[in-house]
Amino acid sequence: MRNIKLTIEYEGKDYNGWQKQPNKLNIQGEIERAIQIVTGQEVELIGSGRTDAGVHAFAQVANFKIESDFPIEKIATAINSQLKKSIRVLKAQEVPLEFHSRYHCHKKTYGYIIENSEQGTAIYRNNTFHVSQPLDVEKMQQAANYLIGEHDFSSFKSSGTSSKSSVRTIYQAQVLKEQTRVIIMLTGNGFLYNMVRIIAGTLVEIGLGHMEPEEMKKILEAKNRQKAGKTLAAQGLFLMNVEYEEK
Repeated sequence: MRNIKLTIEYEGKDYNGWQKQPNKLNIQGEIERAIQIVTGQEVELIGSGRTDAGVHAFAQVANFKIESDFPIEKIATAINSQLKKSIRVLKAQEVPLEFHSRYHCHKKTYGYIIENSEQGTAIYRNNTFHVSQPLDVEKMQQAANYLIGEHDFSSFKSSGTSSKSSVRTIYQAQVLKEQTRVIIMLTGNGFLYNMVRIIAGTLVEIGLGHMEPEEMKKILEAKNRQKAGKTLAAQGLFLMNVEYEEK
């Protein structure tokens, strides 16, 4: 038995999220199908976590176990040959049998990309969220600083969250400006359902001057979804990186 770890990039526009679902196009199911074609074996692909419909990933991590002597250096190319161009396996590695993509995940980084220009963008319209009015990035960063640390993020979760606890730790919260783009980067030990998209929506309200940065602290303390901003569209959200502790 071998345990294979994959690093995967995908554009989520045409998919109903990561998780395998009957009669719906999804990332997990497409990769499992490709692996079966290549190896002749049915596998269960375990992801580091689910991404919702329309959400993208630069470096999702997943693993599967297989009884096959298929050369590790050829696995990524072989799987990609059976996938649409919107999904790419960037790397395949053989890892210890006990490795589990989800349970052993230590940190995740998500990025939310905003196109902050008057007319928006044609080329990147499916990968950014458009805000036409100028955003005050400095105020957005001031607000984001309140998110760092361990908090109850109940104000930033959508109904339907399955997690028993709303307590999460944010290690880093950055708001960056790159040409016409404003990028919100959050690194944490885990994220609630729609948490990043709601935080992004709240930061946009602050960037537009509808709220002051100090309101972020009050919203956290309220533990009330109604106090936070709206949930921004899925197309601006990217899973940027997944980190594992070195053994």
